[in-house]
Amino acid sequence: MTVEFSDFNLHPALMQALTELGYTTPTPIQSGMIPLMLSGVDVIGQAQTGTGKTAAFSLPILNNYQPRKIPQALVLAPTRELALQVAEAMQGYGRHLGVQVLAVYGGQSFGQQIKQLRRGVDIVVGTPGRLLDLLNRNILDFSAIKSVVLDEADEMLKMGFIDDVEAILAKTPPTRQTALFSATVPAPIRRLADKYMRAPQSVTIQRGQVTAIAIEQRYYLVRQSDKVAALARILENEDVKRALIFARTRIGTAELATALTRQGFPAETLNGDLTQQARERVLNRFRNNQIQLLVATDVAARGLDIDDISHVFNYDLPSEVEVYVHRIGRTGRASKTGIAISLITPAEHAHLRRIEAFTRQKFLRATLPSVEYIMKRRSAQLTEQVTVWLKRGRINRERAIVEELVAQGHDPLDVAAAALKLARGDEKQRTIAPVVEVEETKEGASKRFQREPRRGSYRAEKRGLRSSSDSFSRASSKSTPRHRGGKDSHEKGMVRLTLNVGTTHGISPSDLVGTIAYHADIPGNAIGKIHIENQKSFVDVPGVLVPQVMKQAGKYKIRKQVVNVTLG
Repeated sequence: MTVEFSDFNLHPALMQALTELGYTTPTPIQSGMIPLMLSGVDVIGQAQTGTGKTAAFSLPILNNYQPRKIPQALVLAPTRELALQVAEAMQGYGRHLGVQVLAVYGGQSFGQQIKQLRRGVDIVVGTPGRLLDLLNRNILDFSAIKSVVLDEADEMLKMGFIDDVEAILAKTPPTRQTALFSATVPAPIRRLADKYMRAPQSVTIQRGQVTAIAIEQRYYLVRQSDKVAALARILENEDVKRALIFARTRIGTAELATALTRQGFPAETLNGDLTQQARERVLNRFRNNQIQLLVATDVAARGLDIDDISHVFNYDLPSEVEVYVHRIGRTGRASKTGIAISLITPAEHAHLRRIEAFTRQKFLRATLPSVEYIMKRRSAQLTEQVTVWLKRGRINRERAIVEELVAQGHDPLDVAAAALKLARGDEKQRTIAPVVEVEETKEGASKRFQREPRRGSYRAEKRGLRSSSDSFSRASSKSTPRHRGGKDSHEKGMVRLTLNVGTTHGISPSDLVGTIAYHADIPGNAIGKIHIENQKSFVDVPGVLVPQVMKQAGKYKIRKQVVNVTLG
């Protein structure tokens, strides 16, 4: 028998808001949690991101809300983003109740938060650190708290907030109702529940229910050094509306976003280096479709709740299988289909099989689109765009230009061809780099790959980019003859170039690769070793490409700064 929200006997104002939001049928976590929380018992909800847990605890709290302008409910969240998401959702559900919800978090002015608290709020949603600061300053009064929610408790544990959480719980009335939500319930979380909860009832959403059938999951087997080139080909071939791309490290996100942008796929980063204001600006641009690709770390993406994410890309596989489920749960929501794509190296093949076993789903191995296919697709897209304008007929000004050129003696077909060449000028930036085909073995890794050194996201071997941290540490340390400049490269077939910029100019390996690849019109991953010193940098390029690179001397720029490129 199907359960509806109307079966919970919720306040009419809540039902009105749910109807306006288009909610009719509760998710499994909502069906299990809402009746328990309405009854007043303590509860533990074990569920992944994207299962509807915010409404599961928000609706019972709002149903029992009384307008007193003093905090009656408290929600603890691990990140500022999640705190903002929860506060916004609760304010939306309680729009017809006149409820006042306040999000408090670090990085925002104390004065503004204190002003709002003194004005009176009903529900406080916050991060542990800022909540504890406000409590210690005697700004927050928790004497009237009736409900406390610990959202993503396992993440608060990982981030080292458990001591703060305990200190906050100690300041709330012992008669409170406590609800704990966690994707996993490790021993420390279990001990916390035993200490602060009274005979909690549990609702567990099985992992099989979490991985939505609506998500198409596939993977591409590639070398680590070919990942950027492979991702660029996939982006050419996919109809991406909005995509999250996960990288393992903060440095990895920044360098990947830079590399994609250089290849004609504008991307921005979401990582721990951003201030809260910068983070909110990036997310707003993502929500408003001003940016299409967002490269993030797992920690920075916690609590991210944005609809209509068509694709999730695992540029780096997560080390924990449960994190994979968190990631892909951000697509395929609200009965929509989603696509999860993973770039797998041969050494990661066994880990992929563990993820398949965990999710009980077999992933499809896909083949990268060929250069010929991408070129045909580009031509087809251009033809479609031209056809649309021909049908619209609003081309009078352009037609006048064509007539003028024809009157000057130019062939109409030549004029059309020249116009199309101009129209597809941005394709010069989107070079299609070669990718080495990788054969799949039973063990998932050939001996050749097992002998390869462990790599970061961007290690500059014969191909690819060296990570910023690696390059700059080498530059700052005492150079060995192997890394010193000189006319000759230390790799067969490569020639060393010198550029008059270095660490003092804020240069990164991706800057060097980007400007050379773009202006010389060569594949970025054809570039070899990169060594950056204080005032200059050394870049190895294949000897056969040197004339093409040097032909563009005088045109190279990095952030509007002219860069001189010389041999040796």
